[in-house]
Amino acid sequence: MTARIIDGKAHAAVLRAELKVVADDLVKRGVVPGLAVVIVGDDPASRAYVRNKVRACEEAGVLSEKHDFPIDTTESALIARVHELNADPRIDAILVQLPLPPTVDEARVLGAVTPEKDVDGFHVQSAGALLIGAPGFVACTPAGIMYLLEKEKIPLAGRRAVVLGRSNIVGKPMALLLLQKDATVTICHSKTPDLAAHTRTADILIAAVGRLNLVGADMVKPGACVIDVGTNRTADGKLRGDVDFDPVSQVAGSITPVPGGVGPMTVAMLVANTLRAAARRT
Repeated sequence: MTARIIDGKAHAAVLRAELKVVADDLVKRGVVPGLAVVIVGDDPASRAYVRNKVRACEEAGVLSEKHDFPIDTTESALIARVHELNADPRIDAILVQLPLPPTVDEARVLGAVTPEKDVDGFHVQSAGALLIGAPGFVACTPAGIMYLLEKEKIPLAGRRAVVLGRSNIVGKPMALLLLQKDATVTICHSKTPDLAAHTRTADILIAAVGRLNLVGADMVKPGACVIDVGTNRTADGKLRGDVDFDPVSQVAGSITPVPGGVGPMTVAMLVANTLRAAARRT
């Protein structure tokens, strides 16, 4: 068996073209969507992510502002800037690029973003809304994965889904979204014994740990849909996922590559959330 490749880049291109139409309509109605990105320090990966996000928003017709802070910026200074952006009527969406320096309380900074502009879905109110199925912004990566599963016509109701990772950014919201679609969900993490015993039961396996080649072919159920969220740099500087792609692709029914799988959808969903936030002004 050779897995069908789920081309996230192609799906994202289609979605972004649709979002451009939505953005153009907003502009015609006098609403220029606005995104503010707050970034601290000079981490190359963070800066690359921000460039991709800002470029995607600008291509869709979203006004983007980048707010740069040095690595020694205080928590109070960051929160003060977030409050300014909350009050700015030109800004519909606020994104605080993670990670923040260890001297800064990440939860306090993210919690300062008003839920109406929390397009990353990281505020506790956004997380609570997802938990009870109420309207709110959903974290972009899990939302992008759900979009891929829908477009690829991967059945979820009654299927067994295993999520590797329990982060607030991917693992936990991913599990809740799958539950909403009637999947039976298991969350595994670093303390889970006999990981392979769980992953081999999965019809849908989502790897979001950040450990290179964690998932091997012997851990995958034949025909399963494997979604790789991992982004790991190899010794030669290449970007690779949590899934050992070549051998796993000989077992799985469908699989996302790294790069070109989940990443482009994360960016597209940021654009979608930003436009949704801007639509409140119409």
